[in-house]
Amino acid sequence: RDDREINPDVLGYIFEKYINQKQMGAYYTKEDITDYISKNCIIPWLFDEVKRQYSRGRFETSPYADDGWLWQMVKKSGDDYIYDAVKYGIPDKELTTEDEHRLTQIKELGIADIFSDLPPEILKGFAPELEKKIVDGNSPYLHELRKEWNKPAPSDIALPTEIYREVIERRKRYAEIKGKIDKGEVIEINNFITYNLNIRQFAQDVIETTPDPDFIRYFYKALSSITILDPTCGSGAFLFAAMNILELLYEACIQRMQRFVSETGKGKYKFFEETLKQVNAPDHPNLQYFIYKSIILNNIYGVDIMNEAVEIAKLRLFLKLVATVDADYRKPNLGLEPLPDVDFNIRAGNTLIGYATQKQIDNIAGLFVTEAQRKKILEQCDVVARAFTRYKEIQLTNSDDYESFKKAKDDLNKRLKDLTDDLDQVLFKEQYEGQDYNKWLETHQPFHWFAEFYEIVQGHGGFDVVIGNPPYVEYSKVKTQYTVNNSYSGYLSNLYCLCLARCVEFKAEKSYVSYIVPVSLPSTDRMIDLRKTLFANHRICHVSFSTRPSKLFEGAEQRLTVFIQCPNNTGLFSGGYLKWYSSERQNLFCLVHFVHSSPNSSRNDLWPKIQGQIAKSIADKINQTQILAANGRLKGFAELFYKNTGLRYFNTVTLRPPKCWINGKATSSSRETILKCATEPRAMIHCFLLSTTFFVYYQSCSNCRDLNPSDIEQSRLPISLVNNKEWDKLSLLIEDDYTVKGRILKMNNKLTGTVELESVTPARSKPIIDQIDTLLAQHYGFTHEELDFIINYDIKYRMGKELNSGEEDEANE
Repeated sequence: RDDREINPDVLGYIFEKYINQKQMGAYYTKEDITDYISKNCIIPWLFDEVKRQYSRGRFETSPYADDGWLWQMVKKSGDDYIYDAVKYGIPDKELTTEDEHRLTQIKELGIADIFSDLPPEILKGFAPELEKKIVDGNSPYLHELRKEWNKPAPSDIALPTEIYREVIERRKRYAEIKGKIDKGEVIEINNFITYNLNIRQFAQDVIETTPDPDFIRYFYKALSSITILDPTCGSGAFLFAAMNILELLYEACIQRMQRFVSETGKGKYKFFEETLKQVNAPDHPNLQYFIYKSIILNNIYGVDIMNEAVEIAKLRLFLKLVATVDADYRKPNLGLEPLPDVDFNIRAGNTLIGYATQKQIDNIAGLFVTEAQRKKILEQCDVVARAFTRYKEIQLTNSDDYESFKKAKDDLNKRLKDLTDDLDQVLFKEQYEGQDYNKWLETHQPFHWFAEFYEIVQGHGGFDVVIGNPPYVEYSKVKTQYTVNNSYSGYLSNLYCLCLARCVEFKAEKSYVSYIVPVSLPSTDRMIDLRKTLFANHRICHVSFSTRPSKLFEGAEQRLTVFIQCPNNTGLFSGGYLKWYSSERQNLFCLVHFVHSSPNSSRNDLWPKIQGQIAKSIADKINQTQILAANGRLKGFAELFYKNTGLRYFNTVTLRPPKCWINGKATSSSRETILKCATEPRAMIHCFLLSTTFFVYYQSCSNCRDLNPSDIEQSRLPISLVNNKEWDKLSLLIEDDYTVKGRILKMNNKLTGTVELESVTPARSKPIIDQIDTLLAQHYGFTHEELDFIINYDIKYRMGKELNSGEEDEANE
């Protein structure tokens, strides 16, 4: 905010950027990510909890009934909860008779008023009778009518960098969501996630305007009790995001309580009066201080393997707290009440090592612990939990008795240390016996969730919300430092995978979970066990992000996925695989558009990355066809050569190997991957792998960087697609066209020396690729609307300046 200001966020940024990122494979998580994840977990849980606790109250109908006041409020809201970015530039007035020509044109085209301000050359692309027509090889083609749609739209109707095509799609999305709201189809809080509505504003409005005091009472109780955990918290980015969300809701509830009491007088709302008495106690410097202190003590929890991270997270929380107070040098302690002790909320340890549940203790009874020892451990856990509760109560009541405060902490520390020492010895005996015990303690840093947070894990059933950004490190790289229990054998590929699997053990049954992780989660075969674990009896919403032209994390070449795991219902919702320019980031999460999909059962239950209904329709038609490897098409002596990594906007496939020289000597390229196939369909397969149709399928089902053999073998082609002279002609045409337009990249490699590599860019042959896609569309049964989607898929990025300027970076990658 100020170049000379040191604030809590700066401390976190410095730590994550210069220490944690390099050592631990973790990255500084910007506020748009932490806010999106936090609000879409915390607020839904709060509404769910109120629903679980709510009795009929003062209204005949529950607010959660379809016709209850809660969802009726949404129905009457118009577009209040649709993000401003989604509704930007949409005309807010109807056409008048003065616009007679435009009215006639709109009527003839049968399109909505929200498109009435678009210029005639854009309106020309609306052709309802053609959109649903199956492509048959005859003109006219819808994509030809819509050429003007790829032009930049003016800033008064377009978000930064938007072309007309994007403006139109955004307006269609607006109309779709607005229609659902007007029809009363938003009848559960998770609809705010799947429709990507402004859930923070909704929660605020509900609290500020509800006529139902019982709802406020239950909501405040839910606020006071919610437990939010980041099990790899670093310097606390997600904990701060959670605090910012909770702070506004606390304040709104307290203000609403004050209004209820002031309007009715004392005596009617006992709970409100007792709460307000606690809020307004003279010990608290102000309302904000009370709220932050309550959140710090009651709501947020974190664990990290690095002691430095934990210390900075606690320091940031203290700074956040004291920043709410103006120091008064005439008062003791500058007018500050004692700062809360968060030593037991934010803790250091290894999230992956240690006992997480009582069941794990019970399972080893009789093997590594006697029944008497097991009972002693459980008794110790209960005593520690009660001591922790008492310790928090002392802080919340602002007791001036320092000796009792110190005694309570010393007692808690001693009991917890005795308990964890016992559990360490049991764990060592069970899994690590034969190593040096003291060295094992130092390298493994065991953290026993069952003991450290017994009152939450055992007493409460687990944490209500689990959020975070776990480390992206291959497990093989840390095995020399520490090893995890063999029971996690299905999750040993990467630390983030282990963190997610571990989360299942300490989260509550009705919890919300959200992480930002590598795109390998939805898209790779080795994550099948994790996907099944996360998806079982849950609703999953996921959206993935490219690294070009812009990326989410500075300094990280990671394609990433944000997923939200919701309880109570099932289903898979995809937000696609998004690309954006840096100027678009401010609206990136507001524009996420989820569509209902299903795990790809033929591809190890991959979560397809699909954006929008048209993409879903295309995917459904593709999945009904035959795999490419069928009928011996990928068996034979014919060869194709393809680039197997660093893919961004196009696949590169040639009839001959790419040229390569190392220190002037001709050799084969490390990117030269040979695809064996039968001779007869070679030309057809060549064209298919270069097509945008294949690229759309590939991006929906792959890690979007590597073209693996399974991506090719499991791709799908209609049975009717057989080799003919048309494919031979197109294959030779595109090979001659884009290889001639190629160039030689020269690079210096530290290991091998000077490398010269032939680089061919299919983008320069896009018109021929369009011919291929048009021919493919006839066999897949695509409509003109679907073919238009394919030909113009990510057109702004695939055919923009970033493509050409990015070739050097792509080669280096």
